Amino acid sequence: MSGIIESKISIKPQVGLIWAPLAGLAAMCLSVLVLIGVVFAGMESIASAAETKPVVSGARVAGDEARTRFVLDMDTRVEPSISGLANPYRLIIDLPEVEFAIPEATGQSGRGLVKDWRYGLFAAGKSRIVMDLTGPIRIDNTFFLPAVDDQPARLVVDLVSSSADQFAAFVKTSRPTASAETPKTTSKGDRLAAEPNSEKPVIVLDPGHGGIDTGATGVAGTLEKAIVLDFAKLLKGKLDESGLYDVRLTRDDDTFISLKRRVEIGHELQAALFISIHADSVRRGRKFARGATVYTLSDKASDQLAEDLAESENLSDVIAGVELEDEPTEVADILLDLARRETKSFSIYFAKILVNELQSAVRLINNPHRSAGFRVLKAHDVPSVLVELGYLSNEHDEKLLVSEEWRERMANAMTESIHGFFRPRLARQKEPPSQ
Repeated sequence: MSGIIESKISIKPQVGLIWAPLAGLAAMCLSVLVLIGVVFAGMESIASAAETKPVVSGARVAGDEARTRFVLDMDTRVEPSISGLANPYRLIIDLPEVEFAIPEATGQSGRGLVKDWRYGLFAAGKSRIVMDLTGPIRIDNTFFLPAVDDQPARLVVDLVSSSADQFAAFVKTSRPTASAETPKTTSKGDRLAAEPNSEKPVIVLDPGHGGIDTGATGVAGTLEKAIVLDFAKLLKGKLDESGLYDVRLTRDDDTFISLKRRVEIGHELQAALFISIHADSVRRGRKFARGATVYTLSDKASDQLAEDLAESENLSDVIAGVELEDEPTEVADILLDLARRETKSFSIYFAKILVNELQSAVRLINNPHRSAGFRVLKAHDVPSVLVELGYLSNEHDEKLLVSEEWRERMANAMTESIHGFFRPRLARQKEPPSQ
């Protein structure tokens, strides 16, 4: 009995010896976890700081037609790059990507040498201000004032009246080459990252405008660039659900894409169909121009409305301060001419299918299939149409464009028309090989 008691007593100290190192190990693990938490918190803080963009909190133009001052209120110093463009006269101020915390109407009217101006994201990491000028100017001075007391930091640009020759010399020395100037769309998400899937038809959806180019503004303030991007994403989702197509977007965020680049994307992806999506406003017949419209490419506009819209749409690059390149001269190549004719035939064929499907789902304009010289439709090897969802200059259309129910009907009808267009091709792909 005493042996048993002695045995139990001798065990107790051993149990204590086992738990002591375990407790120490637990404390060490806890310390490591705390340290990891601190490190991650620090990394998040650094990442947050890195993502913080300079803020433009105010902007104004002062002066007269002899001397005009442009001022930006900012929270930190930035280094601008200033250049000019002629035909028409414009001044371009490029900045690192900034946040414009100023009223949306800012810039719609100018003063002195500045008629008006606009601002926005031009490309990834790059913001842009484009001023429409009353005539040729010269940059007299550019400087940055640091913040003092309750006054923000300020970027100041002084303009003085000049001659056409002097401005032309300024344009020549200040502008980058056209290839360096036009922003290329980088791979982002599933937009352009992968090579097209050869087993599925590639469809490119092209939400118009973006970034500094806001497009039309509705009667109630709706922005075209936002409406068409939301709709393109909705349509892409419905097409993706079918599993039949490889669907890409020319832009999937509020970024500017030049007209030339939009055409290049369709060509590079060997698209079987290119659909440019818009919701414009019109200068003439605002009350009467309403309803969806489908446009195809032609040298001569089908009517005055089509001509006006093509002229407006083709100015997107001018609005964003992109230097327009001369249109290439037509090449006397019979194969190229045949490709253009075939592409035009397919474009018209799809337009007819689309109009037929839409007329039972949404309101259409009178003569809903029209044509004009839209630059974005000029890919010689990609069937292309431009769809006006409606006209933001008409208050009834604007209400529909922001209606989820209407957008669902429109997207469903467009999806069905796309199925109809590709049905013969998809059927051929499913046919078993002949023995």
